[in-house]
Amino acid sequence: MASVQCYEGWPMATKTYVSGIGQVRKSRVEVWSSDRRVFLLGLKLLGFKLLALKAIVLRLLALCIFMGLTAGSFLAATAAAQTTSAQESATATTEPQEHGLSAKPVEIARPFNFPITNSMLVSWMVALGLIVFAQLATREMKQVPRGAQNFLEWLVDALYKFLVGIIGAHLAERTFWFFASIFIFVLFSNWFGLIPGIGSLGWGHQTAHGFRIDQPLFRGANADVNMTLAMALVFFAAWIVWALREVGIRGFLRELFAPKGESEGVLRLLLVVVFFAAGCLEVVSILFRPISLSFRLYGNIFAGENLLEAMSKLVPGFGWLVAIPFYFLELVMGLVQAMVFMLLTAVFTMLMCQHETEAPLAAHD
Repeated sequence: MASVQCYEGWPMATKTYVSGIGQVRKSRVEVWSSDRRVFLLGLKLLGFKLLALKAIVLRLLALCIFMGLTAGSFLAATAAAQTTSAQESATATTEPQEHGLSAKPVEIARPFNFPITNSMLVSWMVALGLIVFAQLATREMKQVPRGAQNFLEWLVDALYKFLVGIIGAHLAERTFWFFASIFIFVLFSNWFGLIPGIGSLGWGHQTAHGFRIDQPLFRGANADVNMTLAMALVFFAAWIVWALREVGIRGFLRELFAPKGESEGVLRLLLVVVFFAAGCLEVVSILFRPISLSFRLYGNIFAGENLLEAMSKLVPGFGWLVAIPFYFLELVMGLVQAMVFMLLTAVFTMLMCQHETEAPLAAHD
């Protein structure tokens, strides 16, 4: 019976074993198919990466080709520009290009080996005109001023009150003659340079575009750096005289190098070193003041005259109309530059010459 039972259970075991083998085979087939899918997916990703790398290589190759073409065209353009510039330089002797106002004045005469430039001539004309006007205005002084006397008294009184409010009455009494003279001279020199004919009358030659002025007879006085530098140097010399007269040599050196305020001990020693270094910098600043004063005035006036000349040549036939707004601008600029030159010189003088007890009085007035 036992053998029969064993024999009867054998088919069931066989079926179970066969079904287990089938499941194992099925799982192997599934694993193989999944591995195949992973392998194919990896091949696809590798293909995509190869395509991306290929695209990058192609882009780099195209970029190299573009850069090569660009470099070739740039070299060709450079060679063409050099050829054109050589041709222009070759034809420059026959037809010179037009340019603005020259940076240096033109020598128009040399009597007794003394050079006279067109800017010197204008400065003499302005100075002579101011002297004649002052003589005519004060020839017959009246108690109730009228006409030229009224204008001159108003100008002098306004300038004096203006300077008293800045540098004080004491310094104004000593230095007003210089500041008022420099303001009036700079102002009318700037305005005299705007008169039609200044810069457009002189010697030249005929060109295809019309008559070209090579040596103008007149040039703005402050459009010459020699004139502005001379005025700045005169102020520098007067500034030294005023400073030594007001505070003396010891006060002059104390103002530059001595420590300010009250201190003791190590702090006092430290302040001595700091203020001595600051005094050395102040000496350098003082030495550069004439240069800054001269080039500030010269640069603005020179640029204004070049602007007017450029505007007058902008539209052929209507240059006079285009330049009219800029004439009004230069009138204001001439006044501003004269005021700036006078104010800077006055403030430089006040910083060195004003006594400590006068500051409240000047502020109160």
